[in-house]
Amino acid sequence: MTITFATYNIQYGKGQDGAYDLERIAREVEAADVIALQEVATGFARNDFVDQAAWFAERLDRYAVYGAPYDVDASYRDAATGRVVNRRRRFGNAVLSRWPIRSTRTLVLPFNPPARDQDIQRCAVEAVLDLPGGPIRVYSLHLSHLTPGTRTPQVEALKAMVASAPRDGMAWANERNTDPTWAEGWAEPAPPEPCILFGDFNLRPSDPEYPLLVGDLGLSGPRVPLRGQFVDAWVQAGHAERTGCTLAEWKGEPGGRIDYAFLHPMLAPALQRAWIGDDATGSDHYPFFIEMALG
Repeated sequence: MTITFATYNIQYGKGQDGAYDLERIAREVEAADVIALQEVATGFARNDFVDQAAWFAERLDRYAVYGAPYDVDASYRDAATGRVVNRRRRFGNAVLSRWPIRSTRTLVLPFNPPARDQDIQRCAVEAVLDLPGGPIRVYSLHLSHLTPGTRTPQVEALKAMVASAPRDGMAWANERNTDPTWAEGWAEPAPPEPCILFGDFNLRPSDPEYPLLVGDLGLSGPRVPLRGQFVDAWVQAGHAERTGCTLAEWKGEPGGRIDYAFLHPMLAPALQRAWIGDDATGSDHYPFFIEMALG
């Protein structure tokens, strides 16, 4: 079965023309079966307080999960009734899927607050998808935009959490001696070993964090991933490592890729193709797509 995946940093709905247009973004990725989104916002005045994760789930008719480590108060007291209206301002990542999402976790990544520059807490949203050919784990994540020094601890923590997921289990453990309706009929399978990391990693292939994810160059040229490392889908599909561009303002520059799909080595043979939707205008990023034969 051929399944298309997409990852897209939507810049909270702000397009290259400065307009906020979620419908435009939806059209740019609606052909994909599984979609990982970053910079998804809820409770912001600039977006009319729209719950963007819920909006995309409704518009695209997908199962959806959302995780936001940036979560601050946006409540107010209603002038007419005097009652508190609870509202949160949240900023994070989402996964949308044509098939049910068995379980999800929001994995908080290390955060080293800068002394002067702006940054926020980051996370990876883990989703175990119930695909027709069997379950698979996908992650939607967004790393720090500042420096290799702020990203490297996040990469190392991410690798450790991804590697331990099959051992750690899903969002619940067992069903013995508990209400049998707790998991609503789903037993507690271990999260599958095969996984894909999607997202805005904020690093280029020339940066020092890249080998931490895909391995060092071997004597014959190709990367040699170690256990716990991954395969860059763009390269696996036949593209040169330092080609492609996923950030609009870098279009035409060599090696302008900062959005990736990193495959567990078990999944690398299933990859059929990979491409960048560089005609998209719904964000300052471009969506990145991969097509895989699974099941």
